[in-house]
Amino acid sequence: MFEAIDYYINLSWVYWSLTVIYAITVVSIIAVVVSENRNPVKSLAWVTVLMLLPVMGVILYIFFGRSIKNTRMISRRNRRRLKKNTPVQNIDIERLPLSAESKQQIVLARSLTASPLYTTDTVDIFTNGRDKFAALERDLSTATNYINLQYYIFEDDDTGRRIRDILMDRARAGVKVRVIYDHVGSIRVPKRFFREMNEAGIACHPFFRVNFPHIATRVNWRNHRKLCVIDGNIGYIGGMNIADRYINGGKSFDCWRDTHVRITGPAVSALQFSFAVDWNFMGQPLIEEDGRTLRHTISSDTIGMQVLTSGPTSQWSNIAFVLFKAIANAKKRIYIQTPYFLPTESLLKALQSASLSKVDVRVMIPRRSDSKLLRNASFSYIAECLRSGIKIYLYDAGMLHAKTLVIDDEFSTIGSTNFDFRSFEHNFECNLFMYSRKVNLEMTEIFLNDQQKCTRITASSWRRRPILQKCIESIVRLLSPIL
Repeated sequence: MFEAIDYYINLSWVYWSLTVIYAITVVSIIAVVVSENRNPVKSLAWVTVLMLLPVMGVILYIFFGRSIKNTRMISRRNRRRLKKNTPVQNIDIERLPLSAESKQQIVLARSLTASPLYTTDTVDIFTNGRDKFAALERDLSTATNYINLQYYIFEDDDTGRRIRDILMDRARAGVKVRVIYDHVGSIRVPKRFFREMNEAGIACHPFFRVNFPHIATRVNWRNHRKLCVIDGNIGYIGGMNIADRYINGGKSFDCWRDTHVRITGPAVSALQFSFAVDWNFMGQPLIEEDGRTLRHTISSDTIGMQVLTSGPTSQWSNIAFVLFKAIANAKKRIYIQTPYFLPTESLLKALQSASLSKVDVRVMIPRRSDSKLLRNASFSYIAECLRSGIKIYLYDAGMLHAKTLVIDDEFSTIGSTNFDFRSFEHNFECNLFMYSRKVNLEMTEIFLNDQQKCTRITASSWRRRPILQKCIESIVRLLSPIL
């Protein structure tokens, strides 16, 4: 009898000890979250998770809640060495036929990332994977000096194997080929796929390899950039990964609608600089290939462009800052295409303010998404957008994966950045910002063509959706800052 009593006393002591330790841990983490002075919405989301999900909340914070802001991606010395090989056009923006608002955005981008303004006359925009990959494969096959290729996902399918075979062929021909893929984004790809590239002479490496003991310190920060540089003269940037679904829609969709862009001229050196920084951050030797490209003369058809990068190591949310400025400057229209619509509080207010000021604000998102969780989170923002007059369009033809924004008559952007918390704060992203009436018009036409394949949501119809669906959306929204 006394042994049983002692057993239960010891068991009770262990239980209360573990409870106290866990409580201290939770309180300590909450104190850390509060002391970091993060966005209040995000801080409250983490406090909610920690309080409502015992044990699991702590695990989630360890994996997804830590901050690496202000971590230096490259040493000052190496950055200076890279800058020497990066041509900069000495452009007086006052000479460009741009609005005062565009000039403000250019200066802001330059202040945030020291991103120079470049000019060119031609930009090729792709709205389907078939055309984009056909062009990319042709350009890769003509490379004579080097290829620097970086994608979040590099699938082992027909498209991936075609690209891989071209890269291996070029490497065997003496072309220097480097490949960065995201380890989590390509986690399902067999190791042999990348091993074969390395054996063929390609320097192929994962970004932030997630393995023990680094799993908790790396899994949350993904390199979402999708770009390619060929001989310093041709560059690609946009939202398409390397996979068959961008051509045939994959198993779940009739089509996978995305946008990518091909550029030539001096701005390619900015893509080269972005790749070189990531390459050095991974512990690889500094890339010192001459990034100089042909100079460009400003004309009436000149397209001004800046390449902007952002990530969890940045002091500022670079891309979010410039998007906020562009939205605040809007006078006529704002057209957004994004697969996931989880705006920060400031960006949501900026869109609502613009709409209430009678700016034509339209947001296009997929009706069906590749992520049910993110679909529900995105839908949770629709009601308050509708209340402010923002027009919401649900894309019915397939999976809308494009990440584009068109504002007024001369600004547009294409890149890897979704309109969500993760892209703005946790992912390494890269966007091309373009200042051109010609490109703006083309992007506007693309949006309006896609709009023909959409259903516009009305406030009355949205209110009639099932109560259970509303509850699910509201619950998921609580987690949106950390998704």
